Amino acid sequence: MTTHFVGVIDRFEDDIAVVLLEQDGDVVDEQGIDRDDLPAGGDHVDAVFQITRDDSGAIQELEYDAETTRTRKDRAQSRFDRLAERLPTDDES
Repeated sequence: MTTHFVGVIDRFEDDIAVVLLEQDGDVVDEQGIDRDDLPAGGDHVDAVFQITRDDSGAIQELEYDAETTRTRKDRAQSRFDRLAERLPTDDES
């Protein structure tokens, strides 16, 4: 049996990417992946992957999802921009 996850690189610890595994929008696990084993383009923090693991937890498939990575980045920037617009200026405080 295999299990599918969305994986997001949270951080790097030396040459290991610490990937948070999500199901239905919730983080359910994390897994270390050697930086050399990451697909092209996906070797940065916040990179999103489609991951399939077997029952032992071994990764069977690891695919970089450039579109979802870009969408999440744009959404986060938009939230940041909206929050920044609401901050009072020195004249308003």
